[in-house]
Amino acid sequence: MLVTNVADLTPAEVVQRYKALADIERGFRVLKSEIEIAPVYHRLPDRIRAHAQICFMALIVYRVMRQRLKQAKSDLSPERALAHLRKIQRHKVRINQAEPMEGVSTISDAHAQVFNALRVNKPIKNEQMSLL
Repeated sequence: MLVTNVADLTPAEVVQRYKALADIERGFRVLKSEIEIAPVYHRLPDRIRAHAQICFMALIVYRVMRQRLKQAKSDLSPERALAHLRKIQRHKVRINQAEPMEGVSTISDAHAQVFNALRVNKPIKNEQMSLL
């Protein structure tokens, strides 16, 4: 049984709002556990607003990742997908006084599968670096 103090809602609207509340609580649980956003104490309204916006954007990115991985029939969670992608490194090498050369570490098949599932372009290797 649900009880509300809002008299102008239909029973279906009350249930819908209750379910939305559960979704919001699930979002906070994801922020605390998977995204690992720790409590931060702000006192200035602009900083409070900015922190809330960053948390909201992180949750959106997480949910989009989860949805795209599911649509691609991947067995990876967003956390595991990011763990794979964290192994990719960008390099910048300078030999003597020459111009620095930049590049990206080799993209494995597992990395490519994650990029494809997320519908994100994989990083492009710099031509100069691939000559090394």
